[in-house]
Amino acid sequence: MIIDSPIGPLYIEATARGLRRLEFGVRGQTPVAEDCEYAVNAEIELGTARQLGEYFAGARTVFDLPLDLDVEGAGFRQRAWLALASIPYGATVTYAQLAALAGNPAAARAAGHACATNPIALVLPCHRVVGSDGSLHGFGGGLDMKAYLLRLEGAPIGAERKQPVLA
Repeated sequence: MIIDSPIGPLYIEATARGLRRLEFGVRGQTPVAEDCEYAVNAEIELGTARQLGEYFAGARTVFDLPLDLDVEGAGFRQRAWLALASIPYGATVTYAQLAALAGNPAAARAAGHACATNPIALVLPCHRVVGSDGSLHGFGGGLDMKAYLLRLEGAPIGAERKQPVLA
């Protein structure tokens, strides 16, 4: 399913287990084939679209969706993805803090990789992760979009940011 949003088109894909993908733009995504092991779950996709609309309208600060993060060999990445969900709305953490939340304080680079491969952007809010100096670093939708999302949430950016807030 593709929906329009204030940040452009969003691609949503859900299975019977939950939300599987939420990506920016339409970059050649291939929807789940009906004959593969995963069947599309339109109810979860519509619920995701509704909750995203509420988020962009400022009426939702926490997503309440089942997730399908069953990715073989994800290990630390999967723990980091789940740790993203603990970062409060309007707050930021550093990559090192995300690594600590995921159980390995020395794995800041791996935490960055987890953010870069996050299959469920926004719902697992990798836009809330910043550099150790508070600056904005890589983001799938671009740094302007990351800044937009942080401003939408009222999060301090760059020089405005004093200390990160942890869950």
